[in-house]
Amino acid sequence: MNDIVDLIQTDRGQDRIAIHLVTKASCEDWVKALSAGQRASVSAQKFEGRPGQVAIVPDGDGWFAVGGVTNPEKLRSYCLASLAERLPAGTYALVDAEPGAAMFGWATAHYRFTRYKDDENPQGPRILLTAQAGRITPLLAEAEAELLVRDLVNTPAEDMGPAALEAECEKLAKAHSADIKVVRGDDLEQGYPMVHAVGRAAARHHAPRLIHLQWGKADHPTIAIVGKGVCFDSGGLDIKPAVGMRLMKKDMGGAAHAIALARLIMAANLPVRLNLLVPAVENAISGPAFRPGDVLQTRKGLTVEIHNTDAEGRLILGDALTRASEEEPELIIDFATLTGAARIALGPDYAAMMTREDATASEIIEAGKAHDDEPWRLPLPEAYFEYLSSDVADFSNAHANPFAGASVAGLFLDKFVGEGIDWVHFDTFAWRPSPKPGRSKGGTAYGLRAMWHALQARYRSTGRAD
Repeated sequence: MNDIVDLIQTDRGQDRIAIHLVTKASCEDWVKALSAGQRASVSAQKFEGRPGQVAIVPDGDGWFAVGGVTNPEKLRSYCLASLAERLPAGTYALVDAEPGAAMFGWATAHYRFTRYKDDENPQGPRILLTAQAGRITPLLAEAEAELLVRDLVNTPAEDMGPAALEAECEKLAKAHSADIKVVRGDDLEQGYPMVHAVGRAAARHHAPRLIHLQWGKADHPTIAIVGKGVCFDSGGLDIKPAVGMRLMKKDMGGAAHAIALARLIMAANLPVRLNLLVPAVENAISGPAFRPGDVLQTRKGLTVEIHNTDAEGRLILGDALTRASEEEPELIIDFATLTGAARIALGPDYAAMMTREDATASEIIEAGKAHDDEPWRLPLPEAYFEYLSSDVADFSNAHANPFAGASVAGLFLDKFVGEGIDWVHFDTFAWRPSPKPGRSKGGTAYGLRAMWHALQARYRSTGRAD
């Protein structure tokens, strides 16, 4: 993960390069106040104050920068990201403004995935000064969580298999004095039969596992976070075509989100009793692969007929959600790169979200709107559960018609969440197909900041001591 800890610094009078912020409406008047040479420079750069535009303006022996924004009095997360990406290395400060929430995008704009090759265009750090010292640490923590998701998702399956996900959780447990237990390989067959069935065809060094991290005081409210950890998805015997398999290193994106959210919770010492559960598998093809028509046992005691081996994520989540429910949490959150239907419905920029409780959905949506990470709620209509009917088992894992694929997958998961538990399901893409300022192409978190701020609003107001 890129080191971003020093990118935002408290303003103590350091030497800096000024950044002016203008809007399209104010640009003309702002330009009139410049010298003739400066006006010529701004014109040559075709700067008109549109959001995301950047220009460098000569000023005596030096220069200053100008950036176009929508509203300089209320900067959003990515308002300054174009500046952070395009300006040369140096120390900068806004003129007559504070960066506020835009510190997040300034930091994430520095991200490069360099595990396998060096950055082709290294710029050096662009440091931003602020008088809002109290906002630096929490915003950088959120940026680090975002970049953790990017790194985990961008890493290919051979280097980010089930054992690597376990190592990430071990690192997290060690950093925050959490307890961790892992069930691996054939030991899963008794307690986590669906995790075992999906992962048993993988090579030994990618053996399946159920990772369970616990942290926090026993008298704090119990919550659980579950993340789909399919480290590579061939589709199993219902094999994907080549084009469908190309990005399947990202099928552990739910686990990446879950790990990042757990890290935020523990680093902030949120007053909760946390259970993080990551079922980690590779859905491979070999002699032991589970088959269409098989009937799987589950931790909950239900039986599931396999209609499609490529609907494997919901299977491993089912066992993990059952285990999470056994802790009697008041809230369960799961993240999963679960259905193409969610992407068809919402495109790549929104996480589909399903909840049992209307109030919970409202909390998360409002938090997402406030922090530029809005999820979109999809329904859980019980009437559609009939699509998963089976002649030989309690239900099946996939339906044959093209209707409501994301919601039907959510209904499958709902059967494994304990009765009366507040539950949130994110069906997230975890991938950005094209870059935007502050948001690189590749692995990306969706719904992470929305959920984090909703959790803070809920549990910071409990009155419990940290």
